[in-house]
Amino acid sequence: MQTVLLTGFEPFDQDLINPSWEAARQLDGVQLAEDVQIVARRLPCAFATAGECLAELIAELRPVMVIATGLGPGRSDLSMERVAINVNDARIPDNLGAQPVDTAVVVGGPAAYFSTLPIKAMVKAVREAGVAASVSQTAGTFVCNQVFYLLQHSLAGTAIRSGFIHVPPMPEQVTVAAQPSMALETLVKGLRVAVQAAWGAQVDIAQTGGQVS
Repeated sequence: MQTVLLTGFEPFDQDLINPSWEAARQLDGVQLAEDVQIVARRLPCAFATAGECLAELIAELRPVMVIATGLGPGRSDLSMERVAINVNDARIPDNLGAQPVDTAVVVGGPAAYFSTLPIKAMVKAVREAGVAASVSQTAGTFVCNQVFYLLQHSLAGTAIRSGFIHVPPMPEQVTVAAQPSMALETLVKGLRVAVQAAWGAQVDIAQTGGQVS
């Protein structure tokens, strides 16, 4: 059985839940094809340990595709990330109290890595399933971006496709009614469609996904 590794993060910043993990864990064991299965695992929200944990999972599971997910506070849709940058610049401390400012994810590494997932095909499929989705041009500079960069760095030059998806908070996490959120049921549905599309589309589609600013 081939494995697609799907990761989410533990809660951070005083939250009791992280929707990336709550959604990912519900897809653990889901079959994408006769011989392809999703394996979901949780990562720590800490600069010192997240990348190491991810590397251990890849070595153990030998996945044919890896999709990492994380919470994007303030986001209203499933955001397929286009690019990871070689910068850590933490607005808040991580779960171990670390708060790196303007440090490199990998010293001497490339300035950025692009996702190797068919992100526009994924957006199209998720939207057609009735779930909001878009291409995102920034994964931030917190642990999500660090994991995304380390993922692409470790798999560069291999045939293993990989990338990152940000998900919105769940309704119980927002304190103001106007703040965007997404129900867990919808998150799970959208994430499952996104993973299925990532597996099924070997070549991305030519469709606008850019932003003016």
